[in-house]
Amino acid sequence: MNEIKKYWQNYINGEWTDAEDGERIAIENPATGQNLAEVARARKADVDRAVAAARACFESRELYNMRPVNRGALMFEIARHMTAMADEIALAECLDNGKTLTGGKNEAMAAARYFTYYGGLADKIEGRMIPLGADYVDYTIPSPFGVSAQIVPWNFPLQIAARSVACALATANTVVLKSPELSPLSTYFIAEACHRAGVPKGAVNILCGYGHDCGAALVSHPDVDHIVFTGSVATGQSILRAAADRVIPCVMELGGKSAAVLFKDADIAQAVNSTASGIFTHAGQVCSAQSRLIVPKSLEDEIVGKLVAKAKSLSIGPGIDGHDMTPVISAGQADKIEGMCLAAAQAGADAVTGGRKRSDLPGHFIEPTIFTNVAPEMTIAREEVFGPVLSVLTYDDPEEAIALANGTDYGLCAGIYTKDLAMAHWAADRLVAGQVFVNEWFAGGIETPFGGMKRSGYGREKGQEALLNYVQTKNVGIRITGGGGGRPGG
Repeated sequence: MNEIKKYWQNYINGEWTDAEDGERIAIENPATGQNLAEVARARKADVDRAVAAARACFESRELYNMRPVNRGALMFEIARHMTAMADEIALAECLDNGKTLTGGKNEAMAAARYFTYYGGLADKIEGRMIPLGADYVDYTIPSPFGVSAQIVPWNFPLQIAARSVACALATANTVVLKSPELSPLSTYFIAEACHRAGVPKGAVNILCGYGHDCGAALVSHPDVDHIVFTGSVATGQSILRAAADRVIPCVMELGGKSAAVLFKDADIAQAVNSTASGIFTHAGQVCSAQSRLIVPKSLEDEIVGKLVAKAKSLSIGPGIDGHDMTPVISAGQADKIEGMCLAAAQAGADAVTGGRKRSDLPGHFIEPTIFTNVAPEMTIAREEVFGPVLSVLTYDDPEEAIALANGTDYGLCAGIYTKDLAMAHWAADRLVAGQVFVNEWFAGGIETPFGGMKRSGYGREKGQEALLNYVQTKNVGIRITGGGGGRPGG
């Protein structure tokens, strides 16, 4: 049950294939620090092959000419195969990503759900008629961009890959997806499901490589028409510069420093449980993690005490054994998180629990961490940690609380804890974030649009809104009677 295959190939033009130069990338189990498997390492030559396959498939119009209802049925088949492989996917997610088996199974089912959700929308992407009078027929066509280059992060590689691949297929785009070199294994199950479902060759290509060569070659490729990226601001900016040179559209989800505001009337037990889930799920390696909690000064001691008790109750260990707190992805990530915690302490913040690596455990484990006495200008309150680290800040009045929540460069998510519906609406209107949760962090689902404001990026994934990022509007105007010439316009 706890074994997976030792070598994984890239998937290009409907075939499993080695890298052009035969090189491989070693993948480790973050819970043990031991080598787990190897994957074929893609470089520019492999990217060229994958993009050529995607371009040929797109230009064949096989996906585009397919009746949308049949394209949706094909996506249902992908979902069926993903579901059938759910236990295998769960094991891969557990061993190369650090999740629990339950978490990995949930990822598999969510990935399948993306294909059924967007498959069900494939025949509902419609243009519109524009009235220009009796002499004309005018209509719009939502047209696919072409080859969509997609780069997914290592924290939720399967689910994030599924949501963008599904949108691309629903809209008749073709895909070249670069999986993350730290945890690529689960993404290959999308390729396998597409293969089993009979997706046209070249429609979906999945390969693994490093960002500096494989990723750079992909986003700068002259035959790529569209880019989807989830990751850091710095990498996103580099991709945007490459996209700007060729004037191609991008969807960017660039992380956050999300805050929840707790008001005096909140259900404290509910808020504590929700906050713990918001920051300690997957060891805090979640773009939309609740990394700040802003509380009234009068309630700070009570809330912090309950949060500390919650943090200390969490078991720490490998996901395969069902622990609450699983490892972070790598030694480098663990060092970064601990370094930010040590810097926060030096700046005057108090780690009331946690703040260090677990040196007594193999692998890469960080203690669940809570900081108090956090000033809003501190790095720990402003920059993304991407680990199980919560900063607690205090306020005197609601306007100050909103200002604190909005006081970073990010705007991905925000939260509100209150029983007062009017207060919830007031705060939600003022919080600068792409998604606002009320009384439950991570409220929402595949159906709800997700994306950032400010430096958290732009464009939306999930929900019906996501499909708008995968099509461009073509207008067709027709003169249907005899008479004079056309009407040129800008």
